[in-house]
Amino acid sequence: MELTKIYDVHIDAKKRITLRGAKYQYYNVKEFENGCILLEPRELKTPENISNKTLEDMDKAIRNFKVGNVSEPVDLSDF
Repeated sequence: MELTKIYDVHIDAKKRITLRGAKYQYYNVKEFENGCILLEPRELKTPENISNKTLEDMDKAIRNFKVGNVSEPVDLSDF
């Protein structure tokens, strides 16, 4: 891997850093106990298709819903 840039950054009041000339909009961040941070670029995109297993699970969930095989209602009043 070739080093292309090296510069110092500081954390602002909201605990953010700025990447100069970043090539990607999204990064996966891994923070290690020794303070090292690893940024890996991510490109988010819409999947081209949904797997057959996922479609089968969705069909099963709808069948269960239609016959009334559902869980107890969730109490969200605390939120």
